[in-house]
Amino acid sequence: MISLVLAMVWTRRGQALTLALLAMLAVSSAVAAPAFLIAAERAIADGQIATASTSDLSLVARRSHDVREDPESGGTPEVKFPDVGQVLLNLDGFTYYHSAEVATVGLEEADTYPSRLVFRQEICAHVRILTGRCLAAEGDVLLGEKTAERLGLAAGDSIVLRAARQNEATRPITWRPDAVPKTLTVAGTYRPIDPTGAYWALHGYFLSGPDIGPGEPLFTNTVTLNSMKRTITVMAIDGVAEPGTLDIDRLDELRADLNQLNSTASELQDSLLFDTGIPRVLDRIDEGRAVAGLLVPVLSVPLVLLACFTIYLTVGYGAQGRQSELAVVALRGARWWTRWWLATGESLAAVLAGAVVGCLTGQLLVNLVAAVLFPGVGTDPAFTSLEYAPAAAVAALVAAVAAQRRQLMSPVTGLLRRTPAADHHRFTVTEAVVAVLAVATGVQFALSGGALDGIGLFAPALLILALALLAARALLPLVNRYASRALRRGRLGIALAGIQLSRRPGAGQLFALLVAAAAVAAYGTSAVDTAARGRAVEAHLGTGAARVITVEPVTRQRLLDGVRAADPQKRFAMAVTILPGGGTGVGAGLALDTERLAAVAAWPGGAPDPDALHQLMRPPVPQFPTFGSSDIALDLATSSANLRLAVFLSSTTGLGGTDVEFELKPGTHTYRENVPMCEGGCRLTGIRIGGMGTAADVAGQLVIRGLNTTEPAPLTDPARWRTSEEVRLSSAPDGLRADVEVSASVAENGWIQPASAPLPLPVAYAGRAPADWIINDLSFDSIPVKPVATLPAVPALGRQATLVDLEYVTQFPVEAKPVADPQVWLSADAPDDVLERLRAQGLRMVSDVSADDARASLDKEGPAVALWFYLLSAVLAGLLGAGALVLTVAVDRVRRTEDLSALRVQGLRPRPAGQATLWTYPVLVVIATAVGLLVAAVAWRLTGWGLPLAGLTPPDLPLPQWPRPSALLAAAGAVLAVQLLVAVLGGRDLRNRIERGRRWSR
Repeated sequence: MISLVLAMVWTRRGQALTLALLAMLAVSSAVAAPAFLIAAERAIADGQIATASTSDLSLVARRSHDVREDPESGGTPEVKFPDVGQVLLNLDGFTYYHSAEVATVGLEEADTYPSRLVFRQEICAHVRILTGRCLAAEGDVLLGEKTAERLGLAAGDSIVLRAARQNEATRPITWRPDAVPKTLTVAGTYRPIDPTGAYWALHGYFLSGPDIGPGEPLFTNTVTLNSMKRTITVMAIDGVAEPGTLDIDRLDELRADLNQLNSTASELQDSLLFDTGIPRVLDRIDEGRAVAGLLVPVLSVPLVLLACFTIYLTVGYGAQGRQSELAVVALRGARWWTRWWLATGESLAAVLAGAVVGCLTGQLLVNLVAAVLFPGVGTDPAFTSLEYAPAAAVAALVAAVAAQRRQLMSPVTGLLRRTPAADHHRFTVTEAVVAVLAVATGVQFALSGGALDGIGLFAPALLILALALLAARALLPLVNRYASRALRRGRLGIALAGIQLSRRPGAGQLFALLVAAAAVAAYGTSAVDTAARGRAVEAHLGTGAARVITVEPVTRQRLLDGVRAADPQKRFAMAVTILPGGGTGVGAGLALDTERLAAVAAWPGGAPDPDALHQLMRPPVPQFPTFGSSDIALDLATSSANLRLAVFLSSTTGLGGTDVEFELKPGTHTYRENVPMCEGGCRLTGIRIGGMGTAADVAGQLVIRGLNTTEPAPLTDPARWRTSEEVRLSSAPDGLRADVEVSASVAENGWIQPASAPLPLPVAYAGRAPADWIINDLSFDSIPVKPVATLPAVPALGRQATLVDLEYVTQFPVEAKPVADPQVWLSADAPDDVLERLRAQGLRMVSDVSADDARASLDKEGPAVALWFYLLSAVLAGLLGAGALVLTVAVDRVRRTEDLSALRVQGLRPRPAGQATLWTYPVLVVIATAVGLLVAAVAWRLTGWGLPLAGLTPPDLPLPQWPRPSALLAAAGAVLAVQLLVAVLGGRDLRNRIERGRRWSR
């Protein structure tokens, strides 16, 4: 019996080979999903490690020692590093550096920040000695090149330092000496070789700013630290991960080691702090793997279902072609097991052989894909990738048996019929079950908010299958009606092709399968294209511009002037600061130079034109009164002896801001002051009026009669000025009259400001409309705002934020203070020397982020890596559809050759016969692909919104929700090209067989 089955397989070896290949694809699909997931998890880990910052690959154990807690040391305890050091040093794969730091004063005149006196192991290997030599003896220090130049110090000079403490009673906090002086010798001057390198770890030695100093610590050795009186000594051990330490295969071990270090640090002493950014990298890897674990099954499920459907259909077609053989077996009275074996043995042997090969080919296919997509990562083959192979093989065998149930159960008369009964209602129960499951899973998917768990995971697969069956049920009767009409009109070729499509048993299932194959490919392409465009939005709109440079803290005016000087043509640079949220319904905001929006910023789709927005946000207003020289003069009249007045100035040449204070005397007087900073010009940004003496309240009146500004100040028009609530302005015959009610408290003052910015302030916004805005460093409690435009999103901030003009915001503060994280946004065509241009304007870079780097990083995260499986699934779906079509054409070939050859003998002309052979399957493929596109669009509309294409925590940006039509057409075109080739070749072969049969019959 086995030999007979093998003989049957050999006789129809073409069909058997095709069926085996389809079974191989089915099992390969089931193996490919977990195998790809293993490879994807490794690629995600490798990508996150490769793009991690220095701070994310470092760890530090830090401890502070205060001599007040150790009076027996006399202020000079030996520098001992954290007790956890021994444990830390046992952690393999890290290079360790010891450091110690003391806050000192005496080098700088300013007392708002200390000079950092630092010991760091191997310092001489990581700085370039410009003058003098490196550290050698007790008392040696290295001085930063700019600090040495600014203070006029050179190698061999002596400096005196004293350890310091914070004086928290002052505002702002100052630093005071709290130890005996220590005379040190400048051994040399240095410049860091790589100030952002991993060696410097998390200490921020080279960050500068008004409250943190020039960003050039003094480096010394432990001998010097041990010999000087100290206050608080901060000691640390830094570990920098060596290449390969964060290896993909030892991430769990590394996390366990870090947890053990945390536990050890907490057990040793309360003052010991252990900090590392490595857990953040591990968390990002875990999140990426979680996203991949959600995305991959979404398309692997419909792929496996499609494979089983393909086997069901093709085996059923083959069984129909062998009905006459099975009828003879049944007519001879063979027992049921013999009949069953002869009916199913041929198909089961092919399916089983294909399933066995599929286990290997699935893993090899993923190995090949991973080698191309993730070079150097490896796929780490594991038996877990075969966990679904037995289930897929069993499903394929069950599908093969179920497809032949009619041949197993039909009587002999049914098997001998050349034209089986119509099957329009044969699959009603199956279709109903699929429809009910599709509705149930779709409802659960929607109610769970798109959660890809439970039965909701099967929603996309069942929706595609249900819609494909529904399309077949709806369209084939239309084809039959069209064929009947063509027959009545004498168009025999079209009629014969249509009847073959609509009345051939199983044609509906073939059409549904081709629709589903095209839909799976289009659905996968939709996810890939939508995600890719979303990553582009995240990278560019999320960054704000092609490149964002964060500079050291400066005032808004200094930033604005510096960027304009670096790019006077307004082509590639724009000044930007971030404003805190506040007020009624106001999120965070951007203050930027709106006239450069169009040239620089990444602009959201659907937003107003940037140039038009600039016009709305920059209505014309009077300019600030400006002093043309360093001679500042005010002509004032007052009747009070208890008032003081300060004039706040901002340099027009970028030298910063200052204030000049006067004590007012009764009567009319001219007050003068020479302000060197204003040699090149200064703007009057505000006038502060306060009280003097001990009185709780001071009331008075003054008249501003004149200012020696370059243009006459508008002193006769109170509307050209704005004030705080302590001041009331009115017009006087000889100037601007101010009635004030203040107190002698330093914190309670009245303000007068030129109205050189519009009120309310024009804003564009995304999200909720703002009502007013509180900005901490402005002189007034809040600023009324006027919304002038709505945006889909504010660049870099998202869909709940505001946007204002930086120049107008700059004019509100009367005291020019540095702002945190000022930025310079650059366009893609910024010149190579842009950093030098900014540095020449006093803007020193702190960080540099580009949209291209952000995109490259996103392309290595979980969603992007996992979606490569969708392209692989699209290819496999197209191959499954093409394979089913090959087997269908092969089975139909014998029957159709007999039928059409007989018609040719009876007089059917060559042209209608050619149409019947060449049009049948190509028309079926074209219609099925078009319908498949519609099915994919509907399924995407119902479920695509729930896919975590941007990760588990997507950014607050208007990410695209639909793929581009061109991407869908490209996917459909690829599927159509393969299947159309099969259909055309099959039609030509059929036509040739018919013509040979006709000639033989003659």
